[in-house]
Amino acid sequence: MTTRKNFSWLFWLRTLTAWGVTFLLFFPLGWLVLTAFKTELQAISVPPLLLFTPTLENFEIVQERSDYMLYATNSLITSVASTILGLALAFPAAYAMAFFKGKYTKDILMWMLSTKMMPAVGALVPVYVMAQTSGLLDTRTGLIIVFTLSNLPIMVWMLYSYLKEIPAEILEASRMDGAGLWQEFRYVLLPLTMGGLASTGLLTLVLSWNEAFWSLNLSAAKAGTLATLIASYSSPEGLFWAKLSAASFMAIAPIVVFGWFSQKQLVQGLTFGAVK
Repeated sequence: MTTRKNFSWLFWLRTLTAWGVTFLLFFPLGWLVLTAFKTELQAISVPPLLLFTPTLENFEIVQERSDYMLYATNSLITSVASTILGLALAFPAAYAMAFFKGKYTKDILMWMLSTKMMPAVGALVPVYVMAQTSGLLDTRTGLIIVFTLSNLPIMVWMLYSYLKEIPAEILEASRMDGAGLWQEFRYVLLPLTMGGLASTGLLTLVLSWNEAFWSLNLSAAKAGTLATLIASYSSPEGLFWAKLSAASFMAIAPIVVFGWFSQKQLVQGLTFGAVK
């Protein structure tokens, strides 16, 4: 009887704790959505309004004042292109490190990971000068290159962790059957690492979509992403909370929907379901 009471008490404690953590994590997002449908006066009212008449005025103003589709298109192109380019560069590197390990393979992997620990502002001046000199400032191409290079260490690490789980005997057997490098990739590695490629690509896509530092410093009106659009609603006069919330909601909604429909591939990749 005592055991049942303890189990029940622990069960309710874990349940309440889980709901409490969930509330803390999703409260900012929920409040942002509520604020997006308020007027500016309602957004700054004290105490905060929970019951109000929703309005779509902020979304209309965002579209009229700023070309939302231009910023959204820039975000889509830069994030997708940098993800594809990153996968094309990271997969061969991870393949070589996983199946042709050398003396300094681990050192190289650690060095690559250590580059992510450096503050991005430390590389801002040289990257900005190179982009300006090469004519890539405020261009999608410049952002694609920077996004790819900034996410490449994580992509190599993730793909390396998937590839090293594949037994080398499988590749040796395919080579004995006469498979070349392309056949080995297409018929052996690709099916076995599809989950890893999906999860790596999804993570990189999210990171590129949400990248704000490089977007704000290397782009403006022509190649600006949605992060640039959101920053434009901060002015010397103050913050327009309702319009800022509407712009933020419009920026995060596409990637949230994409992540929701891609959760199967993400879970499969994170649980290594493709190599079991």
